Amino acid sequence: MTSLLTRFKYQIQADLHEFFDKKENKNPIAMLNQYIREAEKQTEQTGKLLQRQVELKEKLDRELKEATAMLEKRTAQLSLATEANEADLIAFAQQEVEVYTVRQSTIQTSLETAKVQIFELETKYETMKHKIKDMKVRQLQLMGKENVVRAHHKMDHIIESKNETSFEDLSSYIDHLSTKIDNKYEVTMLETRLAHLEKNKKSNSISNDVETM
Repeated sequence: MTSLLTRFKYQIQADLHEFFDKKENKNPIAMLNQYIREAEKQTEQTGKLLQRQVELKEKLDRELKEATAMLEKRTAQLSLATEANEADLIAFAQQEVEVYTVRQSTIQTSLETAKVQIFELETKYETMKHKIKDMKVRQLQLMGKENVVRAHHKMDHIIESKNETSFEDLSSYIDHLSTKIDNKYEVTMLETRLAHLEKNKKSNSISNDVETM
């Protein structure tokens, strides 16, 4: 049963990897955007862990100061009890000194460990932030390339298209329209001149009739 579940789990993982590989090949920018979002989420979580570790170190610092202060106090009290030859106080003070000595040593060890851990977390945190910046630069590069590819594709489609209006067709159509407009303009100008001649002729005819009368 365990073996069957294990194979089933691996099969699901393989199917998911295949799905994401296909999706990445189909739309690499979308996948990169998803990677960046995931990386930002993980980086944010790392930042919170780092902050929590810093807070724990600060608490350890306070505990160490308290333990050190109490160790010094009990050591001084042990000295006084010894001088006074108070057996019960000597026993109590000695026990307290031992407790705070162990506690101080334990806290110091924990502090050293915490410092190493904080350094490692800070290093990884900064590395993750740099990685995200690098991915965002890569994202911009891919977007630029995609825009260029799309622009070239659209221009090539228009230039080389057989089924749709090409630049040559548009150019011929524009030339055709220009010729028609020029012809209409010429006809209009000729009609205007002819009308002007007719008007002048009528005016001259009226003038001649007036003179005859």
